[in-house]
Amino acid sequence: MTQQLSTLTEQMIAIAKKAGADAVDAIAVDGTSVSIDVRAGALEKAERSEGVDVGMRVFVGNRQACVSSSDAKTATLEQMAERAVAMAREAPEDPHAGLADASQLAVDRDSSSLEMFDPTDEPDPAELQADAARAEAAALENKDISQVQSASAGYSRRRIQLTASNGFSGGYTRSDRGLSCVAISGTGADMERDYDYDSRIFQADLRDAEDIGRQAAARAVERTGARKPKTGSFPVLFDERIASSLVGHISQAVNGAAIARGSSWLRDALGEQVLPDGISLIEDPRRPRAFSSRMFDAEGLATQRRAIIDNGVLTGWTLDLANARKLGLDSTANASRGTSAPPSPSLSNLALTQGDKSRADLIRDMGTGLLITSMIGSTVNPNTGDYSRGASGFWVENGEITYPVNECTVAGNLRDMLLRMIPANDARAHLSHVVPSILIEGLTLAGD
Repeated sequence: MTQQLSTLTEQMIAIAKKAGADAVDAIAVDGTSVSIDVRAGALEKAERSEGVDVGMRVFVGNRQACVSSSDAKTATLEQMAERAVAMAREAPEDPHAGLADASQLAVDRDSSSLEMFDPTDEPDPAELQADAARAEAAALENKDISQVQSASAGYSRRRIQLTASNGFSGGYTRSDRGLSCVAISGTGADMERDYDYDSRIFQADLRDAEDIGRQAAARAVERTGARKPKTGSFPVLFDERIASSLVGHISQAVNGAAIARGSSWLRDALGEQVLPDGISLIEDPRRPRAFSSRMFDAEGLATQRRAIIDNGVLTGWTLDLANARKLGLDSTANASRGTSAPPSPSLSNLALTQGDKSRADLIRDMGTGLLITSMIGSTVNPNTGDYSRGASGFWVENGEITYPVNECTVAGNLRDMLLRMIPANDARAHLSHVVPSILIEGLTLAGD
C-alpha cells in the first residue's frame, strides 16, 4: 500500500502540473480505525472506518490554494487540480508561500528506526470487546462504584505519503492501540467520576485491562464527598496527568504563527529566563516508540532534536517555512498538515526536565494547598498569559491529603507561574509529552 500511495501522489503532481500549477505538493493518507464500547457487560457500540484521503496544494506564482477529497479516482484528481489552479489564480499573493528548496530537503527518509508501527496483526473486534469488558468488570469489583460510564478499546493504523514537485517523496506508517475506562461512584447529586487509560504503539506494551479498570474505580471513589476548598493564595501541585497542559501553553506561545501575528505572551522573551535555572524543554522528533515521531516534517525538511528552552532560557520559535520567512529566520522543520490545509507550525515529542523529588515528596513539602488532578474550561489570554481554569482534586493540610475538592478556580499569570515551577520525577516516558507533576507556589484559589 505504501508504494500505491507513492504512485498516487506522483500522479497527483503530474495532473496538477498539467492543469497549470507552477509547483505542487500532494499528500495521501490511507487509514483504518476500529472502536469498541462496552456497557453493562454487553457490546454498546462498534465502529470501523477505512478510507483514503488525498490533498494537493498548488502554486501559481506566489499564490496558493488547497483542495482535498476522499475519492482518488483519476477523474476526481483532474477536477481537483483544475479547481485548485483556478482558486490559486484568484488568491492574494503571498511572498512567503512556497515549497522548500531542493537543498533543504531531508536526505534520510527511512522511518523504520522510529518504531512508529506495530507489525503484528490488527486485533480482532472480539479481542477489543473482551479487553473493554475486562476493564469494566474490574472497575465494578469496587463496591463503591455505582456504574461504569464507558469502557472502550480501539486500534488505528495510518499510512502517510508526501510528494512534491521540488523532488521530495517520503512516507511512513503509524499505529496505535488504546484502552480506557470511566467509573462513577455514588448516586444522584453525590456522584463523582474519574478515569484511567493507556495508549501505546505496540500492543505488547499496553497495560492490563484489569489494572486500568481498578485504577479508574479507585480514583472515582477517592473523589467521593468532594467540596470546595478555601479561597486565598496557596501552593498548587499539578498532577502528572494534567501537568502537560502547562507545557501546552508554552507550545502555543512559541508557535511561529502566533509570533508572526504578535499575539503571544512570550513574543518579547527570546533569550530571556522563562523557566527556573536547570530546567529545559526539549523537542525530540526522532524518539523511538513515541506517537509524534517523524524523520521529516510536512514540507520535507529533516527533523532534529533541539532545546526550545535551555536551562530556563527561551532559545527560539517553532517554525514552518512560511512563518520562518515572515520572521527572517530558518524553518525549525516543524511543519504539520492535513489534506485540506497548508502547513502550519507544530511541535512533536516534548520532554521537561524532571526533578529529584517524588510527587509524594512535593505533597509533603507544599504544606497546605491544592493537588489538582483534573481541569475544566480554560481562560488564558494569549497576549498577556493571564491564566484561569476550573479545577478539582484534593486539599492538602500539613503535607497530607485530607479531602477531595471540586468547583474551584485556580488563577495566575503564566510568565510568573512558570518561573516558580518545581518538577517532580514521575513523568511517563512513553508519552509524546514527557512532563512530571509540577508544584507552583502562590497561586490564587477561588473556592468557599
